[in-house]
Amino acid sequence: MTSATNKSISGIEAMVELLAGLGVRYVFGNPGTTELPLNDLLVTDQRLQYILGLQEVPVMGMADGYAMASGTIGLVNLHISCGLGNAMGILYNAYREGTPLLVTAGQQDRRLAFDEPILGGDMVSVARPWTKWSVEVSRVEDLPTALRRAVQCALTPPTGPVFLSLPIDVQLERSDKLDLAPIRLPDFRVRPPQAAIAEASRVLLEARNPAILAGSRVCERSAVSELVTVAEILGCPVYSEPGTTHGRLAFPCDHPLYGQGLPLWSPEVLERLAPHDCIFVTGMDLMRLYMFHEPSRPLPPNIKIVHLDESSWQLNKNYACDVAILGDTREGLALLSSEMRLKQTSAKQEELHARRQRTAAAHQAAREKLEAQIARLEPTTPLSPLAAMAAVARVLPPDIAVVEEAVTTTGTTLERLGAIKNTTGYFGHRGWTLGWGLGVAIGAKLAWPDRPVLAILGEGAALYGIQGLWTAARYQLPVIFLICNNAQYQILKIGARGLGLPQALEGNFEALDIAAPEVDFVSLARSLGVDSMRITSASELSEVLAANWNRRSPLLIDLPIERTTQPRLNYG
Repeated sequence: MTSATNKSISGIEAMVELLAGLGVRYVFGNPGTTELPLNDLLVTDQRLQYILGLQEVPVMGMADGYAMASGTIGLVNLHISCGLGNAMGILYNAYREGTPLLVTAGQQDRRLAFDEPILGGDMVSVARPWTKWSVEVSRVEDLPTALRRAVQCALTPPTGPVFLSLPIDVQLERSDKLDLAPIRLPDFRVRPPQAAIAEASRVLLEARNPAILAGSRVCERSAVSELVTVAEILGCPVYSEPGTTHGRLAFPCDHPLYGQGLPLWSPEVLERLAPHDCIFVTGMDLMRLYMFHEPSRPLPPNIKIVHLDESSWQLNKNYACDVAILGDTREGLALLSSEMRLKQTSAKQEELHARRQRTAAAHQAAREKLEAQIARLEPTTPLSPLAAMAAVARVLPPDIAVVEEAVTTTGTTLERLGAIKNTTGYFGHRGWTLGWGLGVAIGAKLAWPDRPVLAILGEGAALYGIQGLWTAARYQLPVIFLICNNAQYQILKIGARGLGLPQALEGNFEALDIAAPEVDFVSLARSLGVDSMRITSASELSEVLAANWNRRSPLLIDLPIERTTQPRLNYG
């Protein structure tokens, strides 16, 4: 049943009415002339709080982080064409993550459109490749329907961003015929077919040496405990997706069956998976790799594949599955564990118990080896990446939210040490557009005001979205920004060597260093209103972090780390 208002209301008033009714709390934006109706309305209608960013890269990151942490839709309001253009890189990240964002931008008055006015442009076509739905609303009467459609599209698995272009005259036009029926969302969970669950159970229980490959969507669908149950029944290792796509923790990193992350490169993935005769894949794309290496297909040729996903596009996309299960992640895992329990014989239970013990012992040995390596490196100055991350790991509180955008430093070390004690509070870089992490940390803090938030950022990545520090200062958001500073684009140096480029192999690089002059992050942060300091030792880093988890304002720490170029990225 629909309802129409019996009083005249503007398009922008209708938008705020519907979004506030949905429970939206924040709008993240940087305004321009075509967005001013919203800013003017929010002077008096304070149901939505406008979070101002100085540039669209951190603005989009904030909305992304808020949506991921809160599990609700993130609302973004960008300036016409140029603002959308500035935000496109981080929109790409959100698209790769499947983050439900409602991205809006003002458009020039329809009466000017044929004249090709300044700043006007076809924003719908620009946004379309990296959104689930992109449209311009040409009638004020259509705006409520467009909002309901956009929100449902963004939140329906596979989730993702949507875009609405809003001409300024549509925002201002008034009507007494607008349908303001509330946005009501259906239950998106779809139960997988029982026949597919039964066949998957049979294949997995018959496997000699199975493994689980798990990705971010397990966490995002609140299915971690169900995955733990499946893993414990099978007694097999659980591998995270490779670091290039590993965004959320799908499995507790301190669990005895956690097998750490898959390597980045095809030959090493193949080596890691070679002992297994069957893999169960859930919550991840199989596979999204970073750079081409031979062999191009990193899965063993005769391995059996059981794949559970909410998107039919992911099933059989790159690899033919022995069993493809279409349906809700959480429901599917729960059904699978129940089915496997019913099919276990006493002999099978003893076999699986022995496998659990072997897997746990191997993983404990790997962790002890890493800890010994860290102990040897800790006295070095400047700090090695491993020593720096070990200093962080020692003092992480159990409810921490960690945002990582320092891939050549972090190397999933915190996970490999079992230091992150909750699966919800981890955010890794998936799309790999730089400038993402600083804004994401601010958005996560807005979603979780009572949880400490640590952003671990490379200096190159931080500089893409550094204006976000001002937003943290303006709203007094106590995020700790740890800049792992090696004054270079180290990942590009590693990539150049991986490509076998002759000068790179000799250690010669052009335009890959952020030096001469080196950026003074301490002064830069202070100029944007954020307290800052430089730290050079592991012990001091641990002490400062431990003393500041409960602070009431943001803090930036500039941490110089060793500047020798690693031969490869190390993800375990």
